[in-house]
Amino acid sequence: MPVKNYKATTAGRRHMTSLTYEEVTTNKPAKRLAPGKKTGSGRNNRGVITIRHKGGGHKRKYRNIDFKQVDKKGIPAKVATIEYDPNRTALIMLVNYADGEKRYHLAPEGIQVGDEIITKEKAKIISGNRIKLKYVPAGHSVYNLELEQGKGGQIVRSAGTSASVMAVEKEFAQIKLPSGESRYISKECYATLGRVSNVDHTLVKIGKAGRNRWLGKRPQVRGKVMNPVDHPHGGGEGAQPIGLIYPKTPWGLPALGVKTRKRKYSDKMIVRRRKGDKLNK
Repeated sequence: MPVKNYKATTAGRRHMTSLTYEEVTTNKPAKRLAPGKKTGSGRNNRGVITIRHKGGGHKRKYRNIDFKQVDKKGIPAKVATIEYDPNRTALIMLVNYADGEKRYHLAPEGIQVGDEIITKEKAKIISGNRIKLKYVPAGHSVYNLELEQGKGGQIVRSAGTSASVMAVEKEFAQIKLPSGESRYISKECYATLGRVSNVDHTLVKIGKAGRNRWLGKRPQVRGKVMNPVDHPHGGGEGAQPIGLIYPKTPWGLPALGVKTRKRKYSDKMIVRRRKGDKLNK
């Protein structure tokens, strides 16, 4: 997808870029699959802000994406439209199943209207088909992977991302994720062949603060420019370094470089961490 550059008619336009969305075939989503979306503004059910720097943004509808597709095994489907989704970075596609049902899927790179896809345990190695990991050839790219059988795709769903199947050993497939992490996933889990669409998403330059506000992102204020009552980094005459043993959050907890991942059952499935750590023992 080509990147569009703007003339520097204003300061905000000077470095702004956007995508041309040439692959998109329609501007209107399927009515039954796109209900209204209520904005939460980063607040919980009591109205208390739990996620800072969120709020506002353009009104949007949520597209119901089928990440599982398990109840449609063996039923072929044709791609009807390729659409933009304001709720995610990737493009989506509306598929018409042979039994008459319509659903939204994440669109792979290179898919076109009229192409046929299918979900089966073993199917042709074609971009968009969803099969079990044990039948994916070594070195092939996949996305929308399951971590647990039957739970649906949970990882590798962002624009332009893909994971590689390194090998299939006994009950597991060794997968290299976009972060560089290698891990074991059950070979009975499903994955979609190909690479997620909208590869050029990372080339987009926001250009101005207002464009981030359209996305529902509010401004962030540095802690070091606050008062001591508001942030541990605040205070001092003029610009000062943090001046602490380690950086802290507004609530005094460690930040930057501190491990936040708790012990999880799935940790033992990691072969190599994204930072290049040695194999787990």
